[in-house]
Amino acid sequence: MGASDSQPVYTMIISLITVIFSCGFNDGVVALVMGTSPPAGPEKQFTALFAFGDSLTDNGNNNYFLSSLAKANYVPYGDLIGIPNLPAFANPSATGKNILRGVNYASAAAGILDETGQNLGQRFSLSQQVENFEKTLNQLRNNMNMSDEEISHYLSKALVVMTLGSNDYINNYLVPSMYPTSFMYNPKDYADLLIKRYARQILAMHGLGLRKFFFGGIGPLGCIPNQIATSLAPNGKCVSFVNDLVGMFNTRLRSLVDQLNTKHPEAIFVYGNTYGALGDILNNPTAYGFKVIDRGCCGVGRNEGQATCLPFSIPCRERNQYMFWDAFHPTQAVHQILAQRAYTGPPSDCYPINLQQMALL
Repeated sequence: MGASDSQPVYTMIISLITVIFSCGFNDGVVALVMGTSPPAGPEKQFTALFAFGDSLTDNGNNNYFLSSLAKANYVPYGDLIGIPNLPAFANPSATGKNILRGVNYASAAAGILDETGQNLGQRFSLSQQVENFEKTLNQLRNNMNMSDEEISHYLSKALVVMTLGSNDYINNYLVPSMYPTSFMYNPKDYADLLIKRYARQILAMHGLGLRKFFFGGIGPLGCIPNQIATSLAPNGKCVSFVNDLVGMFNTRLRSLVDQLNTKHPEAIFVYGNTYGALGDILNNPTAYGFKVIDRGCCGVGRNEGQATCLPFSIPCRERNQYMFWDAFHPTQAVHQILAQRAYTGPPSDCYPINLQQMALL
C-alpha cells in the first residue's frame, strides 16, 4: 500500500499548533534558555503548549512502555510529516530544549476518572498526566538556565489544552458489563462527579503556576460511527440519549469556566464548544465539503463503526469528504475546522474569549 493510503495522526492539538505556529510562538523565554537574544518587538502568542487528554490528543504516549490496545502506531495510521508537533511525554527524546515549547501528555483511552479505559489496558489517566507534567516542570527547574521569575513568566504565558471526558462515557458509563458507574450514579450525578474530579486536577495545575486554560467540550458522542453501529440506531441516526448525557457534562463544564474565572481573576479559563461545532457540521455537511457523516472512512462492520481501523486496512479514497476517520475519531479536515474555530471563533464557539484573544493577555 502506498503512502497516500495512510491517514496522519492528525489531532486537534496538531491543528492548533499549526495555527499558532503560523502566527509565531513567543520565543523570548526559549531565547533566554538557549543563550541567544530574545526577538525584538511585542511578544507573540504563547510561550509553550501543554496538552492533556485522550486519543483525540495523544500523539504517541501509549506507544512507549504501556501495555495498551489503544494505539495507532500502524498503517493506515501514520505520522504527520512537515508539521510542528509536541513531543510525547513518554518519548525518550522529550528532554532538554525539546520540551521548551511544550509537551503532550495525552493518552488514548484515558479519562477524568482513574479507572476509565482500563478495559483497553494501561494508559495515563488525567491524574497521572498531571503528575507527568510535574516531572517536566522539575526538569525545567533543575536543568534549564531559568530563574524562578523566568519560570513563573513562562508558565503564566503557556497554553494548557485539555480534552477529556469522552472515554468516561464510551469506556466507562456506557459499558455496564465492565463498569458499575451507571448503577451507582444517575446521569446528572455522574456528570457532577466528573466535573468535581476535573476541577481538582485543573486547580492542581493552577497551583503549579499555569494560568491559561482551554477545555474542549465533549462532542456529540451519539453521532460517532461506533455508537450508531453498536446501538443499532435507526437509519444511521444519532443516539439521542447518549448526546443527552454528554450535554449534561458540557453544561457543567461551561459553568465551571465561569466559576474559575470569577475565583481566579489572574488566570483565564476558556470553554471550547466542540459539541456545537460538530453539530453544525452534522446539520450542514455540504457547507463544509463533507458527503459522509454517519460512517468511518476506515473501520469494521456496520457503518465501519463496530471496530476501529485494523492494521493494513484499506481506507476510503475521499477521506476529506468523510466527517469520521474511524469508529471514534474525526478526520483531519474536521480537526482543522475545530482548531480554527477555537482560535478565532465567536463566544458561541469559544467562551468567553477565543485563543487568539487569550494570547494577547
